[in-house]
Formats: sequence, structure tokens, C-alpha cells
Amino acid sequence: MHLQESGEMYLETIYVLSKKSNSVRAIDVGEYMGYSKPSVSRAMGLLRNGEYIKVDSDGLITLTKEGRAIAEKIYERHTLITKFLMSIGVDAEVASEDACKIEHDISDTSFEAIKKHMEN
Repeated sequence: MHLQESGEMYLETIYVLSKKSNSVRAIDVGEYMGYSKPSVSRAMGLLRNGEYIKVDSDGLITLTKEGRAIAEKIYERHTLITKFLMSIGVDAEVASEDACKIEHDISDTSFEAIKKHMEN
């Protein structure tokens, strides 16, 4: 199953929230993303069916190995592209918003080139 951009965003959000707290619930995801309960519920169902997340009997969400790998990749892209844009003079808020758009579409080749450039 190929994950769409929205699915990647949900995984990234779960990853970010799990770095702050051991317990992530659908309501936390919805509040963080500004999405309605039905939208989040539908997305969680799709992610669960795709085996990207697990939801326990208490409603706690954890990323599966595959879900975590995708979330970490998107998070790394977001943070690095944000830093890159800021390094060339883009305002932090705009850089973060633009990174959010770029992170899903940029090729691995271009991302690796930016990563290498930022390491130097």
C-alpha cells in the first residue's frame, strides 16, 4: 500500500507527539493537526489497516517498524529542509511551512544533495 501525503503527515505527527509523551491518542493528533475527530478517526483506521500504526485497547497509538521508518524519514526531511531554507534567509515560519510542502515530493537524490550541502 502506497501512503499518500496526508498519511505521511499523520505518521510524522504521531512521531513528533511520541517524542514529547509516551501516550499518544487520536485526540492528541487531531488537536496538533487542527483536524476534526471524524477525519482523524478515518485516517487512524487506514493507517492501522496498512499496518503503519497499532492502537491498543486504551486508544494509545504506537508506530509499527514501517510506520516509524516513514515518520522518521519525513521528520528528517522537514527539519533539514527548514534549516536549509532558513540558512538562505527564509523566515522560520515560512521555511517550516514550505518544508512541509516540499518534504513529501522531493526526490531522494535532491534531498541527499541538500543534506550533504548542509553538513559542509
